[in-house]
Amino acid sequence: MSIHPTATVEAGARLGADVHIDAFCLVGADVELGDGCRLHSRVSITGHTRVGAGCEFFPGAVIGCIPQDVKYHGEMSKLEIGQRNVFRELVTVHPGTAGGGSVTRIGDGNLFLIGAHIAHDCTVGNGCILANYAQLAGHVVVEDYVTFGGQCGVHHFVSIGKHAFIGGMTPVNTDVPPFMVFSASRSQSQGSPIRVRFVNRVGLQRHGFTQEQIGALTGTYMRLYSRRARVNGISIHTTVDDILADPTVEENVEYLCRFLKRTFAHGRHGRYLESLRQDRRSSPSAPPNEDAVAVAGDDGRTPR
Repeated sequence: MSIHPTATVEAGARLGADVHIDAFCLVGADVELGDGCRLHSRVSITGHTRVGAGCEFFPGAVIGCIPQDVKYHGEMSKLEIGQRNVFRELVTVHPGTAGGGSVTRIGDGNLFLIGAHIAHDCTVGNGCILANYAQLAGHVVVEDYVTFGGQCGVHHFVSIGKHAFIGGMTPVNTDVPPFMVFSASRSQSQGSPIRVRFVNRVGLQRHGFTQEQIGALTGTYMRLYSRRARVNGISIHTTVDDILADPTVEENVEYLCRFLKRTFAHGRHGRYLESLRQDRRSSPSAPPNEDAVAVAGDDGRTPR
């Protein structure tokens, strides 16, 4: 173990074996650092924060400070971080709030680049990459192996499916289906809509998906999101149901379709988690939204 003499480790902090804490760091009294963690200079880890083994924090990272939520009133909440995560310079991560289960969770093997932010009550899976200044608002769920381009902004209560890729500078205010690329086209200056663009073929190849698996997802993309699908007059709901009715449906295609079904009925933006929040304001006499559209920024089709 190595602790620089200018670092502050408050009484009560629990440090594993071979922890290195460099100059001017702060480790709070309720912090637990797993074996082999490394804090470079001027890192602050506070609150009820538990960090797994082998995590690395670069200068200026601020981990575990109280949430940026006006509904937070000092209640005890937690931040749980898995193993082998890397937090580059100026990354910020906040614990949970009472309204969101009182815990923020991060899995294993994630990479958070400069200035990334993970807000209160988020859940981030394993193997994700958040490029520079990607921002997650509160209550966001990110499944495994999602990659975010730089300067993305994710609306609160959004769910992002596994192996998705979010293009740089993309605002994300809808659920994003797994295995897909979600962004505007290159001609954003012409008002190109932000939506599902194609299967995340490169990411899937890197994670060992076979050509047969990628081919099945590509065929499903063509049925759901291609230009022909957008003008054929068949609702995306019907297409998803038809796919799931096939007893030989490929397992990743089934996962994609069930993700879509879970979000279809929950408002214009398809934010499934928002439909579950306890503090929603709605009129009991208001009719259901019959014009709800597909997850991930609908391509112009309305369910029929």
